[in-house]
Amino acid sequence: MTVTRSTDSLGMAAAVQALPTQLEVGLGAAAHAYGRGRCEGVPISSVVMMGMGGSGIAGDIVSALAAPVMQVPVTVVKGYECPAFVGPSTLAIALSFSGNTEETLEASTAAHVAGASMIAVTSGGRLAELAREWEAPLYAVDRAIPMPRAAVGALSVAPLMALEGAGLLHGVAGWVRSAVTQLRARQAHAPVSDAAGALDDIVNAIGQGALLPVFYGGGAVGAVAAGRAKAQVNENAKIPAYAGTMPELCHNELAGWDQLGADDEGSPMAVVALRHDYEHPQLRRRYDFTRTVLGGGRIAVPYAELRAAGDSPMAQLFDLICQVDTLSLRIAAAAQRDPGPIPLLTELKTYLASIAG
Repeated sequence: MTVTRSTDSLGMAAAVQALPTQLEVGLGAAAHAYGRGRCEGVPISSVVMMGMGGSGIAGDIVSALAAPVMQVPVTVVKGYECPAFVGPSTLAIALSFSGNTEETLEASTAAHVAGASMIAVTSGGRLAELAREWEAPLYAVDRAIPMPRAAVGALSVAPLMALEGAGLLHGVAGWVRSAVTQLRARQAHAPVSDAAGALDDIVNAIGQGALLPVFYGGGAVGAVAAGRAKAQVNENAKIPAYAGTMPELCHNELAGWDQLGADDEGSPMAVVALRHDYEHPQLRRRYDFTRTVLGGGRIAVPYAELRAAGDSPMAQLFDLICQVDTLSLRIAAAAQRDPGPIPLLTELKTYLASIAG
């Protein structure tokens, strides 16, 4: 199932296909941009990533990939508030595709006032203006990309390169190249890897309103992929979706799966598990147990798995991102919805602007 041109007015399917090229371009652009104001002579004790929605996921990606190998903590901020610990030894990275995200502007301005070393990743807008005022490094993102959520590659490479430039990471270019290699292999051979063959029926049922999707991911890589899947179905297909993370869901959410109404009502939800090779061994056993619960309760819950490939955590994370992005477009096509425009969120921004004015 594909998204036709007539139902994809902003070219979201083409943007998914362009993801490996976007990573490559982002790598070159970021390497060129860095060095115009990095925090020299100031030891960095913390990193804060500030962003919302399709821009903010870059903070989650950086945290999942960089935090396990960095010597300083990474905090992702999705809101208006700047953490109280932010100060002169903090590296603060503001992420806003448009440059006008109000939450990010407020939090990053507060970080600047607190003395943090600032970096901006944006296509323009007010954030670009502030970066110039602050004399902070500015990583330019291609404004021709149709939507923030379609700029996930460019928005993610820049902060990783910034962290390497600050001496906190090493080998980022190799990570990116491994992701590019895997994405091209994925797109050439199997855009979505569903070994059990259950996914087509689930996609059609979600698109027709018969099921709501729940995405499960394990560990940091899986959690980011699950959150991405949820948001992509929300915005591309305009359908509610939910995400849970292993092992946490085994301590609460799992308890509710065998209490979903009478047998003849059918399950209102389907679970899609996002698997990767960097899961803790115990997570694999938890997935196995969870699947027995989903199939053995009062009603059977439809279940499918998508599996990542690739030779690095970044490769496998972006492989899952490619798969769930493709999946969301298939659901949008089944629902006969244009995946590009998001009129309700545009309406919300207009409403907030009118109140502020």
